[in-house]
Amino acid sequence: TMALATVEQYEQTFAEAVEISESDAPQAIKLYSKILEGDDVPEVIKVKEQAIYNLGKLLAQLGQGKELEHLLKTIRPFFQTIPKAKTEKIVWTLIGMVAQIPDSLDLQIDLCRESIVWSQTEKRTFLRHKIETKLAELLMNATQYAEALEIINPLLREVKRLDDKALLVEIHLVESKVQHSLRNLPRARTALTSARTAANSIYCPPLLQGRIDMQSGTLHTEEKDYKTGYSYFYEAFEGYNSLDHADAILALKYMLLCKIMTNNPDDVHSILSGKLALTYAGHDVEAMRAIANAHKDRSLASFQKYLVDFKKELLDDPLIKNHLNELYDTMLQQNLCRIIEPYSSVEISHVASLIQLDVTKVEKKLSQMILDAKFNGILDQGNGLLILFPDPPQEKTYQTTLETIDNLGRVVDTLYQRAQKLN
Repeated sequence: TMALATVEQYEQTFAEAVEISESDAPQAIKLYSKILEGDDVPEVIKVKEQAIYNLGKLLAQLGQGKELEHLLKTIRPFFQTIPKAKTEKIVWTLIGMVAQIPDSLDLQIDLCRESIVWSQTEKRTFLRHKIETKLAELLMNATQYAEALEIINPLLREVKRLDDKALLVEIHLVESKVQHSLRNLPRARTALTSARTAANSIYCPPLLQGRIDMQSGTLHTEEKDYKTGYSYFYEAFEGYNSLDHADAILALKYMLLCKIMTNNPDDVHSILSGKLALTYAGHDVEAMRAIANAHKDRSLASFQKYLVDFKKELLDDPLIKNHLNELYDTMLQQNLCRIIEPYSSVEISHVASLIQLDVTKVEKKLSQMILDAKFNGILDQGNGLLILFPDPPQEKTYQTTLETIDNLGRVVDTLYQRAQKLN
């Protein structure tokens, strides 16, 4: 009867903690901790398990990362009394909860390192592999790319030997992202192909499929194949949208980026007026709409203004930042060519005033364009002039000579064939 009373007390304490968790979180934490301090009798294991999840959730909501880390360490003796699969689920869930706390990247990395050591001691290979994959991703987010690769390479060898396809997909995906961050596109593509190959032989959950599509779209966009990139981002967007996942808005932004980069700013408005996109209205979408408008109006001043106004939405994302810089450069070149076209000699200050940019900036860009053979001219810096020359007439002698030799060659070949027939 004592055991039953104890079980009832556990359940009663648990119910009380659940009830006050919103109104009095510190007291609820104390009650949950009290449940976890009790003996690990088989009857109360289920209550304890639930108490761990609830306590973790509560600590994550309050942003108490250190306490969450402490919880994970103190409940380790309890893991001896429950099946391995449940242990793995608890450890994995608690590490995931720490991720919900803002600015907790360093804590997550430390926690993963510590849990890996524990997994090795306890010979929990599968759990160790999962946490090592997570650690590689966290190191990538912390821009520690070399360290991330140091974890990925031996991990890949181990997981390939065990033939764990689902985990292989995850690892190759992280590897592809790390290589992309290091601007090593061929290796990023190879890793992504490996991830796709592994994913084809298993059931791929929609979330994982979405991540694969996002990475595929990113790599195609980096190679300036914006049409294929757009179709992958669209697939990812549909997948994320059906799961109500936060990354849906990112996929939508990348879709719009592809449309802007293919000189289709009008398509941006038609996409944004669609039923799906309306649910994602906000700063991110408005930033892309503004850039599309500036591109459509060929207005460099508006373009720069929006880059400042929407700095967080545009420049904090490396993919968007790279391509918008490229787009700005193209727009600047087009506008300069349009302005200088009627002149044979023009003051650089006049060009700068027309394009509403700093003189030194314009001068630098013009000298770069001359070197890139965008037009024929020189800069007279002493007088602050740009002197343009008409394009030199193309010399046709060489071309005609080559064609004559080619025709002569054919005549000789034909005569040779006829002579052969006569013989």
